[in-house]
Amino acid sequence: MRTRRWFLRTSGLAVGALGTPYAWIKPAAGQGLPSRKVLVAVLQRGAADGLNIVIPFAEKRYYQLRPGIGIAMPGQPGGGGPIDLDGKFAFHQALQALRPLWDAKQLAVVHAVGSPHTSRSHADAQAYMESGTADTRTADGWLNRTLARPSENPSPLRGVAVGATLPLALRGDRSTVAVDDLAKFQTIGEAYPIMERLYARAGDARLKSNGAAMFEAVKKIDAIRQQPVTPLPPAPNGVNNGFYQGEFGRRLQQLARMIKSDVGVEVAFVDIDGWDHHANENGQLQNILNQFSASLAAFSRDLGDRMADVVIVTMSEFGRTAAENGNAGTDHGHGGVMMVMGGPVRGGSVYGKWPGLEQEQLFEGRDLAVTTDYRDVLSELVRVHLGQNPQQVFPGHKAGAPLGLLRSV
Repeated sequence: MRTRRWFLRTSGLAVGALGTPYAWIKPAAGQGLPSRKVLVAVLQRGAADGLNIVIPFAEKRYYQLRPGIGIAMPGQPGGGGPIDLDGKFAFHQALQALRPLWDAKQLAVVHAVGSPHTSRSHADAQAYMESGTADTRTADGWLNRTLARPSENPSPLRGVAVGATLPLALRGDRSTVAVDDLAKFQTIGEAYPIMERLYARAGDARLKSNGAAMFEAVKKIDAIRQQPVTPLPPAPNGVNNGFYQGEFGRRLQQLARMIKSDVGVEVAFVDIDGWDHHANENGQLQNILNQFSASLAAFSRDLGDRMADVVIVTMSEFGRTAAENGNAGTDHGHGGVMMVMGGPVRGGSVYGKWPGLEQEQLFEGRDLAVTTDYRDVLSELVRVHLGQNPQQVFPGHKAGAPLGLLRSV
């Protein structure tokens, strides 16, 4: 006999509700909710090299520290090089797909940003960034805490991660889900209504509540799955501003389908691995930035007018060493770069205080210093875009003066 435990093990959806461990199920038909503001967090796991992503080409010291892997200055003969942003900083050439968003002032950069914690451990630094606290033992995440109690929006899809597991950022006492692959979702034949009734009759209140959220998510996701995938609209004026690429692109495409289906998504999380470039960095960085930028541009084009209500923020657990190592790569560092894109963004600018790259300006004599706490960036997005209290989302953190990243409504 197939049990409830079997049903949960053979799943394709992770559900976290009321602070309990997430379960696994296979989903399915729902009713839409009105379009609402959405915040999407993208975590670049592995420590992305902000100095070669947004290049401080006006600093001679940059080329002294990186004689082998430094990205050439923009405007070199032959074209196809870095994209000059403001005479001081340039996008890596693989970010070409994001240029139309920068030119339209819908994309901003925050440089020399990161966590005040100095750990160079991937696990610890990611835990800080996903929890939004100063303690790696924190059990819930900052994105979960942005979700107010479900009064006006009872949807079980208020918080969504696109991936195989529910990340720390979305764990907590608000109901959230992780969707791995919409195409593979299906109800489990005759067992589905039987299992739904069993959960509805559960004597344990928490199990019953989890079950209700789980099966409601099932119905909504199956409804999305059955809708046809609409092709991307053509790029304006023939500009090649990106198509979904790789696993990251697949995840963003699925998220776009959920947002367009009006199922009540408020916050979302997508990660992209592969930024830990200790050797042969330039070739690896080119490849992953192609996927990263093309997919983000495709996501923006896919949502179209809905981007007026969507803000995307990208971040990585820490940056990389200012100087290249002996393997044409870089090692674990400190300060990095964040990007903020969307309709409400005051784009076309590089934000944050630039600390410089001279020896005495480097953190511990080796890394780009952090001059903007990543929680200051996130606090501003939470407050202005979602209308939530940052002090409740980032307990113990007092944000500095706003950067002015968003236009107030």
